[in-house]
Amino acid sequence: MRRIVKELKNRDEINSEYKWDIEKVYENTEVWEKDFNKLKNMALGLKEFQGKLHNAEELLEFLKLDEKVSRLANTLMIYAFLKSDEDTANTTFQALKNKIEIYSAELMTMGAFFVPEILSLGEESILKEIEELPDLRTYKFMLKNILRRKPHTLSREMEELMASVSDCLNAPSSIFSMLTNADIKFPVIKDEEGKEVELTEGNYSKYIKSKDVKVRKDVFEALFNTYSNYKNTLATSLTSSIKNFAFNAKTRKYKSSLECSLHPNDISTEVYDNAIKAINDNLDSLHRYVKIKKKLLGLDEIHMYDLYVPVIDTPKSHIEFDEAVSIVEKALAPLGEEYLSIFNQGIDNRWIDIYENRGKRSGAYSWGCYDTMPYVLLNYNYELNDVSTLAHEMGHSIHSYYSRREQPYIYADYTLFCAEVASTVNECLLINYLIENEKDEKKRLYLINTQLEQIRTTVFRQIMFAEFEKITHENIDKGIPLTSEDLCRIYHELNVKYFGKDMIVDKEIDMEWSRIPHFYSDFYVYQYATGYSAANSFVKAISQNGKESVNKYKGFLKSGGCDYPINILKKAGVDMTTSKPIEDTINRFKELLDMLDK
Repeated sequence: MRRIVKELKNRDEINSEYKWDIEKVYENTEVWEKDFNKLKNMALGLKEFQGKLHNAEELLEFLKLDEKVSRLANTLMIYAFLKSDEDTANTTFQALKNKIEIYSAELMTMGAFFVPEILSLGEESILKEIEELPDLRTYKFMLKNILRRKPHTLSREMEELMASVSDCLNAPSSIFSMLTNADIKFPVIKDEEGKEVELTEGNYSKYIKSKDVKVRKDVFEALFNTYSNYKNTLATSLTSSIKNFAFNAKTRKYKSSLECSLHPNDISTEVYDNAIKAINDNLDSLHRYVKIKKKLLGLDEIHMYDLYVPVIDTPKSHIEFDEAVSIVEKALAPLGEEYLSIFNQGIDNRWIDIYENRGKRSGAYSWGCYDTMPYVLLNYNYELNDVSTLAHEMGHSIHSYYSRREQPYIYADYTLFCAEVASTVNECLLINYLIENEKDEKKRLYLINTQLEQIRTTVFRQIMFAEFEKITHENIDKGIPLTSEDLCRIYHELNVKYFGKDMIVDKEIDMEWSRIPHFYSDFYVYQYATGYSAANSFVKAISQNGKESVNKYKGFLKSGGCDYPINILKKAGVDMTTSKPIEDTINRFKELLDMLDK
């Protein structure tokens, strides 16, 4: 009997209407190459300003040229990286990506004199230059922020050296991405109907939620056992990335890698530690969730692969993308007509690359630059979770749209601390809309569980990741080596602590650290939890105060990076220096548990 396997489409088999309009950036690689050569010629002019920045006019001219160079480099990078992500096995775009990546390191060396020279001038001299030339006032916050970094800035020669090795220091992330996206192949598994399907990172999220325990157990074991086959390579890749970050922190005279990560955005290490503490103090609510889930699923024992299965039986969802767009649009209505018009502009103008194809980068993201559209990569799989991902990534993109529209180039990028707020506001509005408008009690309970899962995965899970990062970085900072066995042990112990005595922590989960790309963006993940908590505060205010709170929220979206993130949020009505936003989110989690555990 002939075996039938459901295979992924190749990139060229997908209609252009379902792909992002990346050709709007560059029509083809030839045009890209012309701009690349233009960039190289233009960038040579940067060196001519070395030693002249004490003069206000020269400083202004340098900043203008630096903006032109940076904007062109960013545009080149967006095209190369996004084209490469369309099909990670495409060697043409691998080469293009490598080319701009290598040159970016060279470009950094050309302007490496800027920060040391500004620091040598000092605050008094800089403020005098700004007074002499009013056109420099735009740059005041940026310049004062640089002066804050004086204790951690190196000599010009050392800054040039650090810039020149940046590409090498990013190698672990590139190796991880290539190994997990292009080279690792997962086994064929059987779905609920017994049909053979090629397992991918993209469809794993679908099958791990299967009501058939055999299906979810099989995909769980297939995925993590495949990663386990590469555990030593993946451990070396991750620990090398951590060592590189530790090297950077030590070289720049920070007390720790954590301080090095948080200091540029004026966030104290206590904010990070307090987030971990707030969750650890409330793990009993997560333990209760596991216990309720075990009871509602009718299980004698609950395993890690049971975590994602809905506790309430509902008909299988198959939500076409157009329907997903309609649902999200209705959910975002409280944000007003202007916000909705930007959302629809993104749909109509092909910001989004919608469906999975062979070789396409897994997961989802929003990415673009000042002179491109804020693009969205999806791997849409017709599930409710995919609708939520659409809302989430468009939250990022509309945040970027507002920031780039309202801020000058130098302040158009928001910080990582603020990055997850806008995306999660959209997620919260979506799930609240679905719960409020569902008449069927069974489906409503399903949605309540979905919101519980959002909080579990976005707050509890991300803080567990953050705690894993804290432990691993502290070990490396102290010079303690970590093997794959060490990483698995640390990860296993955290799962035992977080999920409690009712959960059977299967050995396969010990390898989960090896598939988390965010671990290569040091100390990023805790911001999902702080972001969710801030978002929860915004949504609560919008539901209570309407237009007044919407305007404050839009003020946050328009602020970009014109101030430190804690200040931007505080101005919009959310104080992240306190534990209140996280505690409010945990209280919402407890309320939802009460609804579920009737």
